[in-house]
Amino acid sequence: MNLLRHLMRKAIHISNVIVFVMSFIMVLFSSYLIVLLERENFPSLFDGFWWVMTTVTTVGYGDFYPETVPGRWLGLFLYIFGIGLIGLVIGKIIDGLTMYRKKREEGDIVYKEKGHYIIIGWSQKAKFAIKEMLATESAIEIVIIDQLEKAPILDSNISYIRGNACDKAPLEKANIHEAKSVLIFADDMIKDNQLADGKTLLIASTIESMAPEVHTIVEVMEESHIKNFKYMKIDEFIISDETISSLFVRSAFRKGISSIFRQLLNRSHGDDLYLVPTKSSWKTYRDAFNELLEKGATLVSDRDQLNINRMLDQTISDHAELYVICDHETYQNILKEY
Repeated sequence: MNLLRHLMRKAIHISNVIVFVMSFIMVLFSSYLIVLLERENFPSLFDGFWWVMTTVTTVGYGDFYPETVPGRWLGLFLYIFGIGLIGLVIGKIIDGLTMYRKKREEGDIVYKEKGHYIIIGWSQKAKFAIKEMLATESAIEIVIIDQLEKAPILDSNISYIRGNACDKAPLEKANIHEAKSVLIFADDMIKDNQLADGKTLLIASTIESMAPEVHTIVEVMEESHIKNFKYMKIDEFIISDETISSLFVRSAFRKGISSIFRQLLNRSHGDDLYLVPTKSSWKTYRDAFNELLEKGATLVSDRDQLNINRMLDQTISDHAELYVICDHETYQNILKEY
């Protein structure tokens, strides 16, 4: 028993590569040897492989079995050492899967995919953002960066990296250089708007120094703080407090107007705002406006230009990004024509 315990302690620390190689060699060698020893009972190499695998996995169908003394000695060897070795392999695989899941939950991973979205700062707003992103395109990959002990949410296409986004290490782990876009949410735990935007400024400056080409969207608490970001290439700003306050005021003066904004911002409610590709047959905005209107969609803007009704006779530029308001079914029908 002491010898067995000593062997078990040694086996635990054996390199995974060595264990897998030894198991592979043992299975192949045993398969070849049993065919060599008992050609009549094991007519092919696959039959030998089948018997070895059913033996070391303790399945034992009994459709093949050795009848000679050397063949039975091989069987005894597999009973004693083969089953133990394969059990060790299975144990290491399960242990590896468990360790991988634990690392994912604790955010101790390195993300190596490309074209993903990075969300910095976990909050209820970030949770809703992920829900909306998946509703828009379910196949996208999302990486969350925060300092929580456990991942706030995990899925096959949602990963978590633990760390302070002001440092380069977690951003490197998130493969920020290959990211499609970065969304920086203000820290809800900081009640002072100036301090919250100051932290956001540090994160944005770190990203700018590492990957200035990545599309970056920043939530700021006060519009007056945007000037502090002027030396950085921030693509878009979302003004949190002022946007909510403005919506409250508009709703107070015009009852029900908040539902209009909610429809445009929420994929699961009413008509939505969609980007449509331009057609070569559209020369002016009027051409696009009239054709889209016939299909049930209303052309409302080219990028941030909302004055389409005053631009109808202007030529559509090569870099135009046209947005329409319609329901999801209409949008899908429009895309079928491209």
